[in-house]
Amino acid sequence: MPRKPVTDDGDELLARLRSLTAQARERAALQRSHVELAIALQRGMLPRDLPTAPGIRLAVRYLPACHGLDVGGDWYDAFLLPDGRIGLSIGDVQGHNIEAAAFMGQVRAGLRALATVTSDPGELLGRTNDLLLSLGSELFATCTFLRLDPSAGVLESARAGHLPFVWATADGRSGLAEGESGPPLGVGPRAEYPVARNRLAMGGVFVLLTDGVVEGPAMTAEEGLDQVVRLAARAAVVGLEADALAGAVVKGAEHVGHEDDAAVLVVGYDRLPPNPPRPP
Repeated sequence: MPRKPVTDDGDELLARLRSLTAQARERAALQRSHVELAIALQRGMLPRDLPTAPGIRLAVRYLPACHGLDVGGDWYDAFLLPDGRIGLSIGDVQGHNIEAAAFMGQVRAGLRALATVTSDPGELLGRTNDLLLSLGSELFATCTFLRLDPSAGVLESARAGHLPFVWATADGRSGLAEGESGPPLGVGPRAEYPVARNRLAMGGVFVLLTDGVVEGPAMTAEEGLDQVVRLAARAAVVGLEADALAGAVVKGAEHVGHEDDAAVLVVGYDRLPPNPPRPP
């Protein structure tokens, strides 16, 4: 039986299918390039080196979200302040796209720049909030900033809508940071960020993290934070290295039920000398 000739309508349909396929490939390639650029922005804006000080050990872990086309804007940072103290920050930008990654860079750079003017955690977050509002972005970020004085054994902290950090001491005590939080950065003017001050009387750890580590469809933030508290408590008692603890904490992100940015910053400290704190 002779084969039917291909009709003009068939040729037109094949041509349209080829065109749609080519367009889909172009869009997929463009989206992949956006994801790769966002991840490059994220990694390029994170610190390459961590500050050092006697009795202090810092460790970090960072897993960028790369589920489909979602790329988040989590960050961590640690740097020396002009007076010799150590500034520590961790945060999470609203959204999962290249704009969120770029905004993350603005927040981190703003914190570093303004820390040369004032390193008081509450005032620093307030000034950063004003700076972000002046940029006119519709995005916002949660953040925790800590100022650590290794020589005096004093830790000062302020939060902008971010999860409380976890603490644990070598004598078996542990918990979540207390103190009121201010609003996220970039939400509204004249925001206030209360400062909490703690004395480091014995060895222990602090664990700063983003919600991708502890919260998702399979786990509430309360459940996830409770797990980190128990993990930090065991680590502080047995003297687990900060790097090993950071790795164990970020592994918990596998159990939250979704793929999101996951950032962890661990501060391990030895028993510090009882020197009087320096003036703020």
